[in-house]
Amino acid sequence: MERSSQIIRTSLIGIGANLFLAAFKAAIGVLSNSIAITMDAVNNLSDAMSSLITILGTKLAAKQPDRKHPLGYGRVEDLSATVISVIVLYAGVTSLIESVKKIIHPETADYAAVSLVIIAVAVLVKIGLGLYVQKMGKKTDSDALIASGKDAMFDAVISASTLAAALIYLCSEISLEAWLGAAISLLIVKSGVEMLRDTISKILGERVDKDLALGIKSAISAFPEVLGTYDLIIHNYGPNLQVGSVHIELPTDMTVAQLAALEYRIEAEVFDKYRVVLTGISVYAVDPDNPEGQKIHRDIRDIVESYPEIASMHGFYIDLKEKELRFDIVLRLGAGSRERQKEIYADIRRRVEERCPGYHIQINVDYDISD
Repeated sequence: MERSSQIIRTSLIGIGANLFLAAFKAAIGVLSNSIAITMDAVNNLSDAMSSLITILGTKLAAKQPDRKHPLGYGRVEDLSATVISVIVLYAGVTSLIESVKKIIHPETADYAAVSLVIIAVAVLVKIGLGLYVQKMGKKTDSDALIASGKDAMFDAVISASTLAAALIYLCSEISLEAWLGAAISLLIVKSGVEMLRDTISKILGERVDKDLALGIKSAISAFPEVLGTYDLIIHNYGPNLQVGSVHIELPTDMTVAQLAALEYRIEAEVFDKYRVVLTGISVYAVDPDNPEGQKIHRDIRDIVESYPEIASMHGFYIDLKEKELRFDIVLRLGAGSRERQKEIYADIRRRVEERCPGYHIQINVDYDISD
């Protein structure tokens, strides 16, 4: 079964289960005058709405690319996850307001045995639903399903807490309903904030996964012609499309025909292993048989690596005859203020000019965007 169909089927199961639980909990909450159970029902209703949005997001994300969006609509899944986060956050805030009202103006709850049995059943249903949805989320690589599954497990804990409060009241006549409702609401708010933070982070663009970055660089560096792999950038356009670019170091004596053939092999290898489309491979030319140039290279590397704010240096090129020299330095993330970065750049340039007087020097500043 294709990915979108699996996500939709799983979401439909979630909708059915949550609507069933919401209806029963709402009825029990009203009959027993229990704010905690009623708020738990509201949470189930928001979960059902979340599953519906997951379905709509999956449908839109599966649309074919068009002229306006040539890379497809895969990022709609991140947008739908953002909407789900806002719904969860809203449900938490509104339930917190109601709980605080009950704390200020308390009412006595009235539990029936059937109510407690249904709550216990709801706990079991939520555990089963949570495990199933998380499993399908991992299988389909769907963040929305994984989040829904975790939320369902979280709901099971909340329902179990509600059941415990009811038992405490029946045994000791100590009512914790309003306070428990407030605690549940705060947990829902916390969950909504965390979900919103994660989805916004993805939309903004996150650092390339370390294992993926190192794997791709290792695969490219395994080609005997490649002397180094740098500046890997990957843009995520949804679970089915990742587009990237990379810089590689190659010997200066390679022909254009050899370069074209190598780039084709690299693109095929990376796509077959990691399903990442490399749309750009830039080249740094390196002359490994130039002893004088290699000596200058080592001296400049020693200069650059003396600064803790510099992560690495690459792209070194020198033309002894034309007296041209260029290389890239990679600043670590959080490498001081802009003023400090300017100081580092100026100091490196001054020291390189002293080492190579009369050279036309070009130093490019890169940032630590991937491992």
